[in-house]
Amino acid sequence: MTNLDVDMLNLISAVPCSVNVTTSARLHMGFFDLNGSLGRKFGSIGVSLQTPVTSLKINPSEKFSAEGECAERAIKILQQVASHLKIDVGVHIELDQVIPEHSGLGSGTQLSLAVGMAMSALYQCDLTVNEIAVLTERGARSGVGLGTFAKGGLIVDGGRSSTSLVPPVIARAEFPEDWPILLIFDKGHAGIHGTEELTAFQNLPLFPEASAALLSRHVLMGALPAIAERDLRAFGEAIQTLQEVTGDYFAPAQGGGRYTSQLVTLVLSQLKTNGVHCFGQSSWGPTGFAVFANQLEAETHLKQLNATFGHEGNLQFVLTKANNQPSQIIVS
Repeated sequence: MTNLDVDMLNLISAVPCSVNVTTSARLHMGFFDLNGSLGRKFGSIGVSLQTPVTSLKINPSEKFSAEGECAERAIKILQQVASHLKIDVGVHIELDQVIPEHSGLGSGTQLSLAVGMAMSALYQCDLTVNEIAVLTERGARSGVGLGTFAKGGLIVDGGRSSTSLVPPVIARAEFPEDWPILLIFDKGHAGIHGTEELTAFQNLPLFPEASAALLSRHVLMGALPAIAERDLRAFGEAIQTLQEVTGDYFAPAQGGGRYTSQLVTLVLSQLKTNGVHCFGQSSWGPTGFAVFANQLEAETHLKQLNATFGHEGNLQFVLTKANNQPSQIIVS
């Protein structure tokens, strides 16, 4: 056996057999500075969820291949990362579960980070979440999905400056896991994404500086202290302010309404009438959400919603909870 053969065997033996990654969806509860006059723009708050999740397994292979939902998208991410890392061997990826695409739950970011971190672990490249985000062009506006992947819990990011590679996470808190979270899916509607999203931001008018100041205050002096003191009503009031101001600002790009989906709008209206304090739309939607103080309250409201909207075939209700753990990366 030649020295070259020995070196090749050593390289192959050093590569793990497989890497499994599981990462969960996130709620994007709102931006708080769409003005940018201080040199930073966007800034957002959101929380990691226990469900839905993206779960995948990656193995060395002769070529780039994937199986399961979003396979084509996963292959493109593989190729992006492999090209940067100068890895010229193939990889096969098995997608067991995938967060619904274009639902406002961060599916693209979580898939990109999951694939990228799996590649990094498989070939022992020791890349960070932020480095993977840059490679795969994620975190263009919000850093919530990067924060939830890395840390879980409630995340606040500081927006982007002209020199930011990704929005920095500036606060992280444990979100009460005994507060059930209802997800409201409209399966007949897709949220704004891609070129349509870029066009929407370009065509919107200048966001008022006073509104940015108001929303920043509600995050710093409302939402974060409320989470620290487990005060759902106060937390809901802060989130409602973000939802109302930014939702009305984005209305021209959302068909004229505060929320993208008319069905989700009807559900949120009923929840508000029934006394729910914390609700809204995640990112561009269409998925809506509501947070409850306990399981009994959540199940009571869910029963009422099923009685009212059970005939709407495109509506789906899913009860979940916050996820305070980082994504799982298991090397075999």
